[in-house]
Order: sequence, then C-alpha cells, then structure tokens
Amino acid sequence: MTEPMRLKRPDGQTIAYLKTAGAATGPGVVWLSGFKSDMSGTKAMALNAWARDRGRTYTRFDYFGHGTSSGDFRDGTVTRWLADSLAVIDEVTEGPQVLVGSSMGGWIATLAALARPERVAGLMLIAPAADFTEELMWKAMPDDIRREIMKRGVWHRPSAYEPNPYPITRGLIEDGRKHLILSGRIGVTCPVRVLQGMADPDVPWRHAMRLVEQIESSDVIVELIKDGDHRLSRPSNIARLGAMLDELCAV
Repeated sequence: MTEPMRLKRPDGQTIAYLKTAGAATGPGVVWLSGFKSDMSGTKAMALNAWARDRGRTYTRFDYFGHGTSSGDFRDGTVTRWLADSLAVIDEVTEGPQVLVGSSMGGWIATLAALARPERVAGLMLIAPAADFTEELMWKAMPDDIRREIMKRGVWHRPSAYEPNPYPITRGLIEDGRKHLILSGRIGVTCPVRVLQGMADPDVPWRHAMRLVEQIESSDVIVELIKDGDHRLSRPSNIARLGAMLDELCAV
C-alpha cells in the first residue's frame, strides 16, 4: 500500500490517510471503517479501484488507535473517532462528499452528516451499527461482564475476525451514550443508501431498519441481501456496493 499521509491533531496524535484525486464532476467519496477495522480492508480497497476507474476523488483514513494512525485502541471513543472523521472532512477534502460508512462507520457517518450537513451530499451505509455500544453491546452483555467493565474498566471480547480479543472499555460504553440517535428523529436530509445482509450476526437487519425509519430524508433506499453476512465482501456484494454508489453520486 502507498505510504499514507499524516494529519496532525491538536493533541499531537496523527491520522493516517490516503487521497486519490479525480477529475470527475460531482461529490468526492470518503470511506469510514468499522470498529477495529481500517482503510486496508477489502471494501475500502475495492472502492479505491472503483474511484480510480471513474476518476472520482476518494479519501480513506484510519481512526485514532486503528490501522496505521497513532494512539492506543483502548483509549478510543465515539467522540474521538467522530472528531477524527470531521477533521478529515474539514482539512483533507474539498466540496461535497458522499460518506461511505461500514458498521460502526455507518454510525460515525450519520453523526458526521448531522454535524456537517453543508458538506455531506449523501450517505452510503453498509450494515450500519448505529448506537452499537449500547444496543448491540451493553444490552446484550450478561450481568457478570457488565460488572467486570464497571469495576475493572475493561473486558476483552473474543473476535470472529481476528485471533486476539479486543478491549471493550467502560470509557467506550459511557462515551457512546453521548451520541445515541435511535431514540428519536434523525435530522439527516441528504440521500441515503443502505446495503445490509439478512444473515448478519453482528448487526441484525432489523437494527439497521431502525436507523432507516428514524432518518428524516425521504430519499432512502435499502437493499437487503438474504444470505449476506456482516462483512459483505464477496464480489457480488462489492458489485452491488459500487452500483449503489454510482447512483448516489449521480443524485
């Protein structure tokens, strides 16, 4: 992979990012990864090829504590990762952008659209995990794990996607409550596209539909893949993602 650029943050930490310039008219595209994922993942790389083929500007980056950015993952919070995303939008990109958010990135992208409505031309959400710290983690945890998190400050959760468990901290859970959006109307008015697997064990499709129901925009289209898993990284899934993004960038 090309050596990433570095965006320095006020506290001295750095965000690693890659930007491919394009001459196509219309919005640029920004990739927002999922929890514990990064800009070298299958979908992020596939969209790099998609953007290159279409001459469209494409920016991808790693949040604090992810990939090649600085920082310790266990110190990360939704507040921090949202701030990283807004810094990239503000300082690395120009003009309108379509935000492509995968899993946690779907939550972050939605929050970014609320914070920068004048810059976000559309949302492409892949298995969007809105409010996941509360709805998909905390509420699903047995009492003994909750007690461990509150008492020790961390619990190491086994991962289906990598060999080592990853830390779920008290700070992550408590900070996530500052950004919950599913309890009321979500003031996103730009076009939104959602790609969701119905066989997703991590973000159930009905959870994604809660987000869809709360978004104010009337231009929202959802595509469900009956046998689709959480990653949605099969060639057919990537093809559908590219087609939906083509449509969204042309709106």
